[in-house]
Amino acid sequence: MKAKEFYNVAIYLRLSRDDEDIDGNKTESNSISSQRDMIRSYIRKQENMEIYDIYVDDGFSGANFDRPEFKRMMQDIEAGNVDCVIVKDLSRLGRDYIEAGRLIQKTFPAFSVRFIALTDHFDSLTADYNETSLVVPVKNFVNDSYSRDISGKVRSHLKVKRENGDFVGAFAAYGYKKSDDNRNLLVPDDYAADIVRKIFAWKMEGYSNLAIAKLLDGLGILSPMEYKKIQGEKFQTGFVTGVKAKWSAVAVKRILTNENYTGTLVQGKEEKVNYKVKKSVRKPEEEWTRVQDAHEAIVSKEDYAIVQDLLKIDTRAGSGEKKAHIYAGLLFCGDCMEPMIRRVNRYKGKETVFFICSTKNKGGTCTRHTISEDDLNNLVLSGLRQQVSLFLDKSRVIRSIEQMEINFEEVVAFDKEIERLHSEQDKYLTLRAGLYEDLKKKIITEEDFKNFREIYEKRYQELKQAVSHQEETIKKLFQSGVTAGMNLERMKTVMQITELDRITLVTFVKRILVYEDKRVYLEMRYKELFSKVIMLADYVKTNKQLRGEAV
Repeated sequence: MKAKEFYNVAIYLRLSRDDEDIDGNKTESNSISSQRDMIRSYIRKQENMEIYDIYVDDGFSGANFDRPEFKRMMQDIEAGNVDCVIVKDLSRLGRDYIEAGRLIQKTFPAFSVRFIALTDHFDSLTADYNETSLVVPVKNFVNDSYSRDISGKVRSHLKVKRENGDFVGAFAAYGYKKSDDNRNLLVPDDYAADIVRKIFAWKMEGYSNLAIAKLLDGLGILSPMEYKKIQGEKFQTGFVTGVKAKWSAVAVKRILTNENYTGTLVQGKEEKVNYKVKKSVRKPEEEWTRVQDAHEAIVSKEDYAIVQDLLKIDTRAGSGEKKAHIYAGLLFCGDCMEPMIRRVNRYKGKETVFFICSTKNKGGTCTRHTISEDDLNNLVLSGLRQQVSLFLDKSRVIRSIEQMEINFEEVVAFDKEIERLHSEQDKYLTLRAGLYEDLKKKIITEEDFKNFREIYEKRYQELKQAVSHQEETIKKLFQSGVTAGMNLERMKTVMQITELDRITLVTFVKRILVYEDKRVYLEMRYKELFSKVIMLADYVKTNKQLRGEAV
């Protein structure tokens, strides 16, 4: 490359997380101001150089060249406005070994651009073959290795912080903010947290996601994005559809499915493909990091679980209605298990509401299973009270466990459901063991042997998990009492209400089955907990009888 009489210089400056330490403090020697001062000082000593422009990529990784100011500099080079590029060192240009080498050895020479890296003592005008083809590639390779190494360290550090329950995201979820004292701790944002609670309550009342969005817009409540803007956060998203972002069904669902509102910190849902690519990929849910009680909850775990169930069912409002009827998504035919349909009969100014089987309504083979809404209300309320009354009565007995020396293993052995599951396990173990004898006697083929062995093993493992789940439920009752599973105060209100409401219904009932003879079966939401409480109460009673104590 021949020297020119005069050079229009592009000063390129870059700083990113790659050049910070793990705690996030910028290394002063690599700061933008330090780079700028060094290069300006060099240019002042050169009689044939003048600064054309300064290009600053602050906060951009050197692992790739997808940087706005770098792209602008290249446009100026291609336009012939710049014929010299000066950086503090080779790593400022970039840490990608291949791309940095291509720029220095091919792209810059093709546009007759002189390249200078001050602290690496490289000047393409005076560099010999060894410097260009040997020294620079080695230094670029070292820079690339550094980028890979620091990326691994940052990933490892962030993983440890996530597992410790530290929030490492750039922005807190709507409803939370970062604590002023600890930026890794989420604390409720009182205004937004109240909106989140309202959204969950409306969903439980029967409103659809779209209806909730319209309700929020009607009340003049700012959408999460607009709220972040007025809070002064530099928040950007690709979901912007207008000048002012409004609430949408998608935004509402995003809130309703965010487990962080229960106090459980869920992080690590995505990871970058590698340190050179910005693109992130979704990780399997089982690989997410979950830390219980990492911050204050906005929504109870019980209400969150209820809403997740409601999101799986159809709760559309009827024509002219704002929200779904009280039994929407909960009422099913006891025979064909299809949803019951609500019908309104108006005659001579009198309105009668009743439910019929949807299969029969479509001309199917099932019967009508007709039941009036008034009869259903009475039966459900009565059944709910009976279940709750029994549970409250039995749960009082469990309090005596604290005063008794009770062995956990003895209670597990007393549990009839666990005994039944163990019996099922033994059955499949016996069946699996007998397969080999059947194969030897040629009762079954080798293919049948493999298929049945796989089936029996799968069923055995399912039963093993079921036993573990049952034991875990008992263990929770031992450790934290009945309140570990549900809010007893909320249950007590059921005994006082005279009219059934949607919130009460979805809180305690998972499904209602209606039979042709107007029998109504309530599948309780906490049926496992119910059964374990009753079992423990029976155990306490039996234990006291054996000791000759008053029951």
